[in-house]
Amino acid sequence: MTSRTALMHQLEQLEVPHDRPVVVHTSLRAVGEIEGGGEGFLDALIAWVTEDFSPDGGLLCIPTHTWASLGGEDPVTMDMNSDKTCVGTLPTLALRRILARGDGVRSLHPTHSMAVFGDPAKVREYVAGEERTDTSTGPGGCWGRLYDEGGSVLLVGVGHDRNTFLHSVEERLGVPNRLSSETVRADIRLRSGEIIERSIRCHRTVGIPEVSSKYPKYEPAFRAHGCIRDGFLGEAKTQLCGCREMAEVLRLVRERSGGIELLGDSAPLKEETYRP
Repeated sequence: MTSRTALMHQLEQLEVPHDRPVVVHTSLRAVGEIEGGGEGFLDALIAWVTEDFSPDGGLLCIPTHTWASLGGEDPVTMDMNSDKTCVGTLPTLALRRILARGDGVRSLHPTHSMAVFGDPAKVREYVAGEERTDTSTGPGGCWGRLYDEGGSVLLVGVGHDRNTFLHSVEERLGVPNRLSSETVRADIRLRSGEIIERSIRCHRTVGIPEVSSKYPKYEPAFRAHGCIRDGFLGEAKTQLCGCREMAEVLRLVRERSGGIELLGDSAPLKEETYRP
């Protein structure tokens, strides 16, 4: 079993920041047995990144996606009274904590929301206006603010196929064939029961199944440019990735590739497209 003390030491060794946003994608199964279980793991992450909710601390962000509800009979794709997500156990634990304790906030995005913990004033500012974003991971929303605020992505026991931030980078760069041309109904049910009616352009490509499954192609490029720091959390291999640094690598690769589609197959990137 990994103790809380040992886990905090691992976070220190990884140099996980505690003065800016950190979004965490996690396989708790890969982490293994942790003191306090999944709730103990979440509590340790919150304590480290936010410096116990200090005004000088960072923000811990946990994806709480509900995109799997798109296209169903019920136009409500995100219910603020529910702990249901489509992305794993830690997000569910984060939502249960918010519903029970109110020490975090869930952003008002119908498909790509996140639970955000930290100083309350900073959290409110970070999630402000999220209900007005009109794409899945728009640069003006919480995912785009990871870039704006020099945030990090922490991949715990998972790879870049789970790195949602890369969708936001592609939106920022205007990569074609990443968003649906038509809008899709995606409503939000508030805690009060009030419904916010929404329509968004969602991640939908033509002729390229599961674009995110090809994102690991970028890992050699990220490593060549020093975007990744490796370590462990519990028993899970972990990557700490700089958001602005990854975005710059994607921009460079696209520029050197002349804007051609890079994710149409699983072939590795050509080294000349990313060599420093």
